[in-house]
Amino acid sequence: MNKRNLTDYLLTGFFWVSGLFILLVLVAILAYLIWRGGAFINMEFILGSPAGYPLGSEGGIFPAIKGTLWLVLLALIFSIIPGLATAIYLSEYGRNQRLAEPVNLLVQSMTGIPSIVVGLFVYALCVVKLRWGISLLAGGVALSLMVFPVIVVTSRDALLAVNDNYRLVAKALGVSESYTLWRIILPRAVPGILAGILLALGYAAGATAPIMVTAAAIIASSSGVLLEPVMALPYHLYILFNEHMSLDNAYATALVLVLMLLFINALALWLHSMQERNNAR
Repeated sequence: MNKRNLTDYLLTGFFWVSGLFILLVLVAILAYLIWRGGAFINMEFILGSPAGYPLGSEGGIFPAIKGTLWLVLLALIFSIIPGLATAIYLSEYGRNQRLAEPVNLLVQSMTGIPSIVVGLFVYALCVVKLRWGISLLAGGVALSLMVFPVIVVTSRDALLAVNDNYRLVAKALGVSESYTLWRIILPRAVPGILAGILLALGYAAGATAPIMVTAAAIIASSSGVLLEPVMALPYHLYILFNEHMSLDNAYATALVLVLMLLFINALALWLHSMQERNNAR
């Protein structure tokens, strides 16, 4: 066996071991949560409200589930249109323009901003300056700023993954860029774009720091009123653990949140693989 083959085998083995290690860690976390919290998950826990003393030591998490869904929905409403517009500009119209480079740099820089910094910025602007108070609206704005670069990057990559031959043939036939985009490029990129939106949704659903200072409350009805605070699963989990109210409810809440995120990410991976199959045709 020559040196090159030996290096290939060693690197392949290293990558396999790394992948299996990450998979084992994920399985171990999920198994531990099922062991500690699975027995406490039932319809009463899912559909009930926090109860007991201290509050949350008994009862369920339905208001937290509703609040999380409201926050994520609002974040996507605020971020999907500007995110897609930015991605379309970067992939279709701004490839050879000077403005594209600083826009790309700005988007990539936004992905590295700590979530608590985003939360404090929205707190200073919306909660204090605009006097929205701790509210669903402020939390939605904070999460939208977090997921905006995720939507831009994933949507841009999905559009760029579409075979360039479609663009070249359309240009050779004299077809307008807008027609090519809406009738050819976007339909083939839809699975990848949806996958990116789902990843952003999961990212927003699991975020704690931004909503701690903008939207979350220990107890709230989470009715969807924009200027009222809401409960959220990540913050409720943080309170349960931090205040040692009920470790059983905390592990059950963590299991519900992890299962939600696993489902969202699995759906995103399926959509991504669908786009890869479409582009391979």
